[in-house]
Amino acid sequence: MLEDIISAIPLGVFLAFMVGPVFFVLLETAALRGFRAAFTFDLGVILADVFFLCIAYFSTSQLLKSIKDDPALFIFGGSVLVVYAVISYLKVKKATYTTADFEAQKLKRKDYISIFIKGFLLNFINIGVLGFWLGLLIIFGPTLNMEPSRMLTFFSAILITYLAIDILKILLAKRLKNSLTPKRVVIVKKLISLVLLIFGIILVIRGLFPDDVKKIETQFEKSPLAPISALNDKNH
Repeated sequence: MLEDIISAIPLGVFLAFMVGPVFFVLLETAALRGFRAAFTFDLGVILADVFFLCIAYFSTSQLLKSIKDDPALFIFGGSVLVVYAVISYLKVKKATYTTADFEAQKLKRKDYISIFIKGFLLNFINIGVLGFWLGLLIIFGPTLNMEPSRMLTFFSAILITYLAIDILKILLAKRLKNSLTPKRVVIVKKLISLVLLIFGIILVIRGLFPDDVKKIETQFEKSPLAPISALNDKNH
């Protein structure tokens, strides 16, 4: 059991520092809304991870491989992310903020519920997350002899490590709150929206031109950065 936990920790650290939509929104939530809100958001993200893990575990690998590479899912997830990013950007652009808007405010129960759902959905629409967990299951499942108890220990250790690293990120981001003026907050929100827009567009492109994307990935694997790519593939 201890050996399985030790093997899982590096994967949890790797997952925590994967740069994607969730990464940026988590930092934004921590800086603007505090620790509890960011932690609640992160719990929603982890629930989506658990959901994908259950799908990967209880379904056949052949079915999952066909699902994770389905262009339609990339187009759908990317489109949702693009729409969300555009709406967020327009809301920030039209809004007028004062310093009071960013002072510590007591969030209501319904606010935490919406933040939790936001974390779940933002992670859920990224079909690449399914591919990540499927890859780990295919690679490490046989080494764990597909034993339910060992699988549970291994993947729980990954998620717990991921959550622990995220807590540190939340605490660091929260320290920036005092230096955030209304003008800076607007800039941050706009940048986050643009980042989400870029990730959404990338997903849509991957769905519209899957063959071209694969060619680019193949060329990248043949480049001098191939050893780094191979390391990432191993971690996946």
